[in-house]
This record gives sequence, structure tokens and C-alpha cells, in this order.
Amino acid sequence: MIAGPIFVREVLTAPRRLSHYLMRSGFVAGLLILFYSIRQATIGFQDVLFAGDVASFSAMTFNVFALLQLTLGMFFATVFTASNIAQEKDRKTLILLLMTDLRNHELAVGKLFASLLIVGVLLTTSLPVFCFLKLLGGITWSQILWAEAVVGAAALAAGCWGCFVAFWREKTFQTLAISVLGIVLFVLVAHGLGAFANPSFALASPYAGMIDVLAPSSPRELGPVFVSALPTVGTLLVVSLILSILTITRLRRWNPSREFHQSVAESIPMTAKVEGGLHAADSEVLGINISPIGRVHRNVWDSPIIWREMKTRAYGRRMIWIKLAYVTLGLLIASSAILTSSRDNSLILGMVTAPAFAFLGIGILSLLLTNAQAVTSITNERDGGTLEILLVTDLRPHEFILGKIGGALWNAREMLLMPLVMIMGMALLGSVPTLTLENVLYLSIAFLVLNIFAVTLGIHAGLTYQNSRTAIANSLGTMFFLFIGIFIFMLLLVEARSSFAIQLQSFILFIGFGSLGLYSSLTHRNPSGALTLASVMLPFLTFYAITDFLLGGNLGVCFWICMAYGFTAVAMTVPAMNDFDIALGRNAGE
Repeated sequence: MIAGPIFVREVLTAPRRLSHYLMRSGFVAGLLILFYSIRQATIGFQDVLFAGDVASFSAMTFNVFALLQLTLGMFFATVFTASNIAQEKDRKTLILLLMTDLRNHELAVGKLFASLLIVGVLLTTSLPVFCFLKLLGGITWSQILWAEAVVGAAALAAGCWGCFVAFWREKTFQTLAISVLGIVLFVLVAHGLGAFANPSFALASPYAGMIDVLAPSSPRELGPVFVSALPTVGTLLVVSLILSILTITRLRRWNPSREFHQSVAESIPMTAKVEGGLHAADSEVLGINISPIGRVHRNVWDSPIIWREMKTRAYGRRMIWIKLAYVTLGLLIASSAILTSSRDNSLILGMVTAPAFAFLGIGILSLLLTNAQAVTSITNERDGGTLEILLVTDLRPHEFILGKIGGALWNAREMLLMPLVMIMGMALLGSVPTLTLENVLYLSIAFLVLNIFAVTLGIHAGLTYQNSRTAIANSLGTMFFLFIGIFIFMLLLVEARSSFAIQLQSFILFIGFGSLGLYSSLTHRNPSGALTLASVMLPFLTFYAITDFLLGGNLGVCFWICMAYGFTAVAMTVPAMNDFDIALGRNAGE
């Protein structure tokens, strides 16, 4: 096979895991629960008398499912591929693979396809659900097939981009940040070129191609509607091919990195000095100096964890470029939203204005990057073997946990300040008429609490899961599903404004399913009563905050968000300290 033995091993071992079947069945169960929620929000308990009503409902459900699957496919394809290769680098096992007779394409393509196997299985699993919607009418087979093709091509392109960045960069956080920012930038540039240059450029975006499939243009003459997403699929496949070729050709030039060669060169003089086995002639051949080099040691603070996070380059030497890219991206989103609001003041999806929607987008991106910073600060310690070194120190658990929390907030300070500066600028410019000083204060407090929740969730997942790839996927996946669930829930509430009491049953089912998923994520290895209470309480309080927001509330929204996510953050912090104490062997069981 072109993918080589790495992909073959993943194909043979994946069906042996119970999680493989739970993920497939859980994905279909989630789609069916969402199907029932959409039906209750639109039709309720009314009797459907006309076939056109059923077809209209089927078309709307298909639109929601297709866009949801596209978003999930791109996100998890990027995260799975990037974290899989980054874990190999952190554990120093990529060097062992480079020492084998594996060819470059077997290593690169094998890692890519092995990471995308889960995404491909879920994409295939959703096909019977779409066929079930076809029986209800409102959609055609060409729409289903082209929608699946767009999702598959977008997931492949996102995976190729994550593979390219993972083999290029060394640090896990840099890999995740560049991968996520690159996907968002590609979509924004494609839409921007389509809006200001040529509309055909927008078809390079998978969302534009999917919308074209879901709502095809009406023909001038009577007859069947022609549906095609060939420009989008072709563009994404070409991008995937280019990224794969670049990864294959540059793989062994990037790996092992210069840092590895430098560390080996520094270790040879020390070994030679101790054993006396390196002579002057050998040093001339190797190009190294065996003379003793004096080093100036830095003063370490009383809290060494926070000192390491703030005063060292533990996450790479080029973090400034990632932060500049994030700030530039935030400015582009804010400026485009302000220009859009000046032309059209209508609400997006019937909920928020264009500047507010831009703030939500950059805020969600900020929370994801902050969460990635926190979870990688733990996984890097474990994969690098430095977590065991803490066994011989007198470091206390709360010093480690609080130091990691403070370090994650400090290293992601630009991601924390950019949304706050954005809403303050919108308030001063008057882009959002309802954004008063009081609302800015409420937004700032709620956003800070959500950042603390994102950091504690990342640290909790890093300590709970022994496998780094599983920890990163679980942490970022929990954050992503929270945002997706809230967004879909707000859409359902907008649809059900006139008959909210009738749809309460479906909303309770939707919330209960979210509570179950959150409970399984938070209490995977270290269950507690506080985490159980937080899993039950957080979705219901979020539901109350959303309804209060749609009714025009402000203080109540801030208060219940702080209560829900603040309590959950505290509930995760205490078990994290206890879990760290057990890992250090200080809990003797007495």
C-alpha cells in the first residue's frame, strides 16, 4: 500500500478498541437526538398534513447536519493529525522511525491516513443518516454525494495541512496553533477574495462550496436543478496534493531538527571531558570545541513552575510569529465585520449583529488556543520525561497546578487581551448600539471566567489521560463541542420562540445528552461529587443564560455563566491537585 505499514497497523488495531465502536454509535445517536430536537423546534406535536412540510423539514435538517459535519471534520482532522505527529516528536520516537527503511511517502502519508481513519469512519457512518433524510424528500442524491465529497476533501486538506505543520515545527503548541490559525485564515481569505475580487474565488472555501450544494441556484428554464461542487472539491484536492508533496520532500530536512543536533554536539564534549576519550584531532573532525565553557546560571524564583513558564522558551523560539498572526487575524475579522455592519444592520441568524458575531468568532478561537496551551503544558512534561523528575523535589501539588494555570494565562495573554480590546473598541466606535459600558464590563468578566475554565480543563485533561494525543483530542474536543452545542441550541431557541413550552421536552433531552457527554469527559479517571454536580449543572445554567440573552438580559447572563463555568473550574482544580499528588507518590494511602 502507498501508505505503508503505519496505516496498515492502525487499520488492524483500531477495531480492537471499544472506543472505536462507541464513537461510531455515539455519533449516529447524536445526529438522531439533534434530528428529534429540530423536529420539536419546528413542527412540535402538530399533525403534518402536507408532504411539502415534511420535505421542507428534511431539507433544513440536512443543511444543519451537512454544515455540522463539515465543521467537525475539518477541526478533528487537523487536531488528530497534528497531535499524532507531535506526540512522536515529544516522545523522541520519530527518530526511530527515521532510522528504519521507511520511505518518506510511507512515513508522511501513513501518519496522515492513520490520523484521518477515525474521521473517514464517521463520515461513512453518517451516509445512512443522509439516506434516511432522502426518504423524507426535499433533497436529492446529488446533494448527498456532493456534500459528502466536500466534507471528505475538506478533511483531507485540513489533515494534510496539520501533517505539514507537525513535521515542520517542533513544539506541540506551535503545531496546534499554526494548524488552527491556518485553517481559519484560508477560509477567510477565500471568502474575502470572493467578495472583493472575483466570486469564483469563494468556491475555494469548503463552506462556500457546501452552501452552493445545499442551496443551488435556480435554473432559468424548467427542469431538474443541477448540483455540483466540483470547483471546491478540485481545489481542496489540489491543495492536499501540494501540501503532501512538500511534506514528503522536506521531511528529512526538517527532522531531526537543529535543536537535536545542537543537543548532541553539546553532550559530546561533556562525555569526552569525563571519559577522556576525545582527542584534539577528533574534535577538529567533529567541528566542536572540548574546552570548558563557562555558563551563567539564572536566578530561579521560589515558584520554579511559574518561572519556567514565564522566563524560558519552553514552547519554542518563534512564539512571537504565532501571536502576530493571531492579532492580524483578529484585526481582519473586526474590520470586515465593521464594514459589513455599515452596509447592512440586520442580525446574523436572527441573534447578533456582524461586529458581535466577529467578537464571538475571535473569542472562540482565543479559548481554543488557550486550552491548547494548557493541555500541552502537561503533555510536554509527560512525554519529555520531566514529570518523573518532580518525584525527587519538594514541590507541592498546588504550586504545580497554580503555576501551570498562571503560565498558560501568561503565555496566551495576547489571545486573552485581543477580544477585550475588540469589544472596547466597538463600544467606543459605536459599532454595536446596545454595547454600553455596563455590557462591556459584563462581557469582560464572563470572558475571563471562560478563559480560566479553558485553562483548567486543559490541565485536567492533561493529568487525566496518559496518552498525549487522547488528552489533546479530549480537551479541545470538549471545548469545541460546547461551542457547537451552544450555537445549535441558540438556533433551536430562535426557531421555537413562538412555542417554547411545546419544545421543552426536546430541549431537556438535548441538555441531558450534553450533560452525559461532559460527565464522561470530566470524570474519566478521577470522579468526584463536585465534577458530577458540575456536569449536571453546567448545561442547564448555560441554557438559562442563553434564554436570558435572547430575552434581552445582561447581568443575569454574566452571573449564570460565571456560576456555571467558575464552579466547574474550581471542581476540576481540586481533583487535579489530588491526581498530581498521587502521581508523585506522596499519597501513601494512610
